[in-house]
Amino acid sequence: MATCDHCSTHVSERFVRVFADDSGAVRACPNCSANAGIAEVMRKRTQRA
Repeated sequence: MATCDHCSTHVSERFVRVFADDSGAVRACPNCSANAGIAEVMRKRTQRA
């Protein structure tokens, strides 16, 4: 079961295919970031990691 690396909330496999980084990590989900900016949040969190 896939989860958000930031808040540990379950995310669907479809969400993972669209928003995960190259290693398969989901660094932001709809529960911990605004839907409109989710890709931006993921990019920023990936850069910090």
